[in-house]
Amino acid sequence: MTPTTTDQLPGRAAGTPAAPLVPDPAVGGHRRARGGIVPVLAFSGIVVAVMQTLLVPVIKDLPVLLNTAPSNATWVMTATLLAGAVSTPIMGRLGDLYGKRRMLLTSLAVMVVGSLVCGFTSDLITMIVGRALQGFAMGAIPLGIGIMRDELPRERLGSAMGLMSSSIGVGGGLALPVAALVAQHADWHTLFFGAAGLGVLSMLLTFLIVPESAVRARGRFDVAGALGLSAGLVALLLPITKGSDWGWGSPTTLALFGVAALILVLWGVMELRIADPLVDLRTTARREVLLTNLASITVGVAFYAISLVLPQLLQLPESTGYGLGQSMVVAGLCMAPLGLTMMLVAPLYARIAARRGPKVSLLLGMLIIAIGYGAGIGLMSAPWQTVIIAVVVGAGIGLAYSSLPALIIGAVDPSETGAANGLNTLMRSIGTSVSSAVIGMVLAHMSQPMGPVTVPTMAGFRVSFLIATAAVIVGVALASFLPSPRQASRPTLVAQSTDGDAEEGSGAGGAAEPAVRTAEFSKPAGPAEPAPSWARSAAAPDATLVPSAPAEATATEEPAGTRTGFAGRVLDSSGAPVPGASITLIDRQGRQAGVTTAAADGRYALAAPAAGTYVLTGAAPGHTPYAASALYRGEGAPAQVDLLLAATGRLGGVVLGGPEGAPLAGGSIVLTDAAGEVVVRTTSGADGEWDVAPLPPGPYTLVLSAPGHQPQARALELSGGEPERQDIRLRLTTTVRGTVRGPHGRPLADAAVTLVEDGTVAGHTVTGPDGVFAFSDLSGSHYTLTAAGYPPHAVGISLAGGAHELLDLDLAQPSAATG
Repeated sequence: MTPTTTDQLPGRAAGTPAAPLVPDPAVGGHRRARGGIVPVLAFSGIVVAVMQTLLVPVIKDLPVLLNTAPSNATWVMTATLLAGAVSTPIMGRLGDLYGKRRMLLTSLAVMVVGSLVCGFTSDLITMIVGRALQGFAMGAIPLGIGIMRDELPRERLGSAMGLMSSSIGVGGGLALPVAALVAQHADWHTLFFGAAGLGVLSMLLTFLIVPESAVRARGRFDVAGALGLSAGLVALLLPITKGSDWGWGSPTTLALFGVAALILVLWGVMELRIADPLVDLRTTARREVLLTNLASITVGVAFYAISLVLPQLLQLPESTGYGLGQSMVVAGLCMAPLGLTMMLVAPLYARIAARRGPKVSLLLGMLIIAIGYGAGIGLMSAPWQTVIIAVVVGAGIGLAYSSLPALIIGAVDPSETGAANGLNTLMRSIGTSVSSAVIGMVLAHMSQPMGPVTVPTMAGFRVSFLIATAAVIVGVALASFLPSPRQASRPTLVAQSTDGDAEEGSGAGGAAEPAVRTAEFSKPAGPAEPAPSWARSAAAPDATLVPSAPAEATATEEPAGTRTGFAGRVLDSSGAPVPGASITLIDRQGRQAGVTTAAADGRYALAAPAAGTYVLTGAAPGHTPYAASALYRGEGAPAQVDLLLAATGRLGGVVLGGPEGAPLAGGSIVLTDAAGEVVVRTTSGADGEWDVAPLPPGPYTLVLSAPGHQPQARALELSGGEPERQDIRLRLTTTVRGTVRGPHGRPLADAAVTLVEDGTVAGHTVTGPDGVFAFSDLSGSHYTLTAAGYPPHAVGISLAGGAHELLDLDLAQPSAATG
């Protein structure tokens, strides 16, 4: 036997950096034959939304149901909010460190326990504890988005994240009428048992269908940071949610705000000084992350406003002169389109983001929200008008919520996905808390007595909608400063190292040549949806560093109409033009100085802002990115720089095995580069087919294996031309097993059994009390089996391919009997 080991793979060449390619999950190890990941994760988000919404229909009855004062009953809602705000970033970080699916199951399990606690009690303190446990489920949203990022191919990621992000609104909109119906016709504790049942179902589906992500962050969990953030958030959110009850100028409210500011400042200083912070504040301070989080707060304000206003307006009696006099169930049905519309716009978001980028879809969503609220100020006189408001606002919130995780994911490392999205979800929660406090205060102050109770006025409802409109307009202003889609979605990042300024007269080659990292394997140009960080060279630890060829810079006559700067052609390895290739000009500070697209004949022209050394990068689908440094003198004809893009290769085939050479499903395919680093992992489909593409040209080692078969390894060279096919039939392994017996056929323990092939030991074992021995994964055909410890006995074995031999050995004291 000659088993294939990693020692037999090509060794690392001297001076070759050990940096594997970035695999696309669509062709890499994350591609799975089974589906259902997206709907299962979206269902978990809907379960979380149901948990949040289930008490809304009975919120006004909680003081009676719990036999307590109204100010105490509000803690049932406040506890869930605080627990969710605290647990969301913490569970996100734990998911990055120890596994996102594991933490998702943990969050759902804690929610189920909390639901059961609430279902069996009417005591206020116990109910608050149960609701706090339910709040831990809020971490499911960022964890689900993180799993999608790690497991899904790029072309499916946009719509999947949109659905997951909007699931919180979908579940809330659908749960309102159902919860109202249950509350009207059954014991209100049934709501909690229903939430527990949904949680158990979500856990079961997650366990069976959702894989555990292989992406892990390095470092340890920041316990001190978690405690500090928890204390700071509790001190901040308590006065926000209870300020209207305590009084905004009361000593308690002001003291808590001061304590929150002090704790959060100290926490921030601590996080900046430790190696493994709970929240990387330097990453959070990046423009794209900071502005996205601030915009999330405004979207959270806008989202919660409609949930506070419309149900009350619908259920107020008509005797007020503006109330619509609808039942609890009808009010819930009128609100249901809010969630349904959010779900329906998820595919629309994916199309908009693919063409224009998530920044555009976020701006569009917030503008639609503003239009919905603005129109809603005058559309409050009939139930059908509230449905229109819910549809329009739901469409805007769906687009906005779908865009937020895409913007975050496009700016952080894969190992920070859970924590970063957890922080973003926290920002939305802060927005909903601010909305609840501010609009609750407005409605309380703009109210009128109606019998024994006080009800909000129509003016109060309109001011609430006006506040939501103003908040979302602030969000539009913040989002407008986000990096443009073209800048955010560049497929390559170039690192240039130059010692001092290039000397005058040195030409294009006077500066140090840049290196270009492979950024992504598909759609390298255009204002596309930002690639996940596994497809961005700066953040991905597995990016391959490929030195560019020297630039071919010559001075020729300037074509008519060409602006001064750089000009040339984009060609492939055969010298043919590459039309539509993306060319980017980067200055010495790493800033984009220009961008253009190659014409049909491969020609391009780019103006340079000033004289100096620049880097020109070229990229096109099916080609390896290219970078060249060049010098622009600032006068005369443009510097001519031709960009040579080598075609990428494609590799595929069929895995065969078994006695008849039938296609093998689930076979493992591993591709390593010349340095021995794993480039791609994937598995064969039901028909044995597998495919990996595109790949840069070069030498690779292909390793195929399957249970019960002998692994095979092949060396190959990809040229970047026609797709290469590798159909491989794996040989079956064989098994030898049996029992060593002594006098009277009794099994013998402690007998040493050895399997020898051509004088080489292929296996060795010692029998247990039952005398049984076994050798598996054998690929040879002729062996010698010996047993010792008693009078020795040996027997020859001939194995056919794929055979499994059952052989008993009889050892006796007087003589050795063959078996």
